[in-house]
Amino acid sequence: MAPSLLRLATRYNTIGARLLHNTGKVASSSALPNIQSAAIQKTLTTEPKPLVAKEKLLFGHTFSDHMLTVDWTRKGGWQKPQIIPYGPLSIDPSASVLHYAFECFEGLKAYRDAKGNIRLFRPDKNMTRMNSSVERLYLPQFDGAEAIECIKELVRTDQRWVPDGKGYSLYIRPTVIATENTLGVHAANSAKLFVITSPCGPYFPTGFKAVSLYCDETNVRAWPGGVGNRKLGANYAPSVAPQAAAEKKGYQQILWTIGEDHELMEVGTMNLFVYWKNEQGELELVTPPLDGTILPGVTRDSILELARSWGGIKVSERKVNMKQVAKASDEGRLLEVFGAGTACVVTPVNRIHFQGKDYVIPLDPAKPESQAGPLAARVYDTLTGIQYGEIESDWSVLVD
Repeated sequence: MAPSLLRLATRYNTIGARLLHNTGKVASSSALPNIQSAAIQKTLTTEPKPLVAKEKLLFGHTFSDHMLTVDWTRKGGWQKPQIIPYGPLSIDPSASVLHYAFECFEGLKAYRDAKGNIRLFRPDKNMTRMNSSVERLYLPQFDGAEAIECIKELVRTDQRWVPDGKGYSLYIRPTVIATENTLGVHAANSAKLFVITSPCGPYFPTGFKAVSLYCDETNVRAWPGGVGNRKLGANYAPSVAPQAAAEKKGYQQILWTIGEDHELMEVGTMNLFVYWKNEQGELELVTPPLDGTILPGVTRDSILELARSWGGIKVSERKVNMKQVAKASDEGRLLEVFGAGTACVVTPVNRIHFQGKDYVIPLDPAKPESQAGPLAARVYDTLTGIQYGEIESDWSVLVD
């Protein structure tokens, strides 16, 4: 082998070995401490902020009095959790999160029921997914049950910020970032988990109303072998420009597809569901499968479980493409399309633009004034009923 080729092969082998190391699981040692909720230390604010009237709340614009932080080092493991006044993080300009996007996050909510109790919705699912995200970034994993107890204590501390009334909640944003102050793409030796909370009203100011979608045939949200199934910050920034372009065309959200057949992926930042009469004549609720490109949404999983328990329709996780949706629309078989996620719960879709044509999603013929079809409405009513304690379920976890 020529010297230049030998050097090139050696370089690629070195890079390959480094990538294999960096994508492996972070070794956990029983000698290193994990997150321990019993060790929480509190420093409460001396200047509580005034509450904002719930009718004036905008999603992600108002933040409560306190935050939770937990530091980690490769040598020392997880340190004692701290509940401190909400404020700026002290971070070195060379921290790897600022240069190489070593960052992942979660989103869940606290709800106040009619009796004043505060509830979380399936927080174990969020912690499982977050551990999957940090593993992919070669950041430290943690005890999910202990992290939930820490989050509960943060919510108790700021319970006055949990608004009452259906449609209102306290949004909870856990985040993990790499904080090591060294340039270079390598496994981080220090990290921080922090949790902030934000009281919010309905995600869409217009309320439970249908949105229009623009099928983007140029940009791709995720790809096989990528990180579309993890909740990494790096997945979201590239979606802003295509979203803005769709809005300029008169559509509210992006419909993400992939490949020459335009296989459906997600809608905006939500999982996607199609309810139709399939070509075999069956009523079917279908959503793209978790093939590595789709985020395993907590709401997505909940909808699938509910629909299967209700019976009466076929529930499928399988690939479906936009040409099949267009054909179903032309043949009158397309019944409903909706997005689903923590922030919005369910968002009905009223039309999809694809290759120069708008495909209109029919309204519920029994309720022409409604923005949602009967299945989306049933899903929304059931999930919110569980979240606000109106329907008994193991998915609803009491905080106090």
